[in-house]
Amino acid sequence: MELKPALEAVLMVVDEPATEDHLAKVLQRSPRAVALALRELADEYTAQRRGFDLRLVAGGWRFYSRPAYAEAVESFVLDGRQARLTQAALETLAVVAYRQPVSRSRVSAVRGVNCDGVMRTLLQRALVEEAGTEPETGAILYRTTNYFLERMGLRGLDELPELAPFLPEADAIEAETLEGVPSFDPDAPDTPDTHADDKTEF
Repeated sequence: MELKPALEAVLMVVDEPATEDHLAKVLQRSPRAVALALRELADEYTAQRRGFDLRLVAGGWRFYSRPAYAEAVESFVLDGRQARLTQAALETLAVVAYRQPVSRSRVSAVRGVNCDGVMRTLLQRALVEEAGTEPETGAILYRTTNYFLERMGLRGLDELPELAPFLPEADAIEAETLEGVPSFDPDAPDTPDTHADDKTEF
């Protein structure tokens, strides 16, 4: 069985990035041989200017449409509909990405507004997930997911831009906001937010 065609066949059916070790195990080849073949395939697709490329993202390999053809793909997938995150969701996701693992109350403290509805949306879209509880308070902690890395085109969180120093520290203001921020229950029914930015999230 030829390695490169076998890799292409497997990668055509994966629903998340496949690691080199996993591919090597499945195809009964050495990880080094698989890693070399994957990089050669990626270079070949680029040289041939194919409409797709092979990328190493979130610790694994997967086929992606080439950015140059994003407009065509977006037109086909969305068919005139918009499925973008709102500004409120993007701001909340940024706080989680740079402060993780972080509690919902700390996210709300940084943004200065109740983030219940936005956090629920990010959970439903699998961009964030629960990451245990805070020892001192028992509050649920949240972190970004591998799907977040995949969508952002990042190999890991260390590739995030240097933005964290510009985010205000939540510790100093959290005590002032906790009384006005209700506890967050991901399974509770949606309730309207009182902040104008967050109303558009539902």
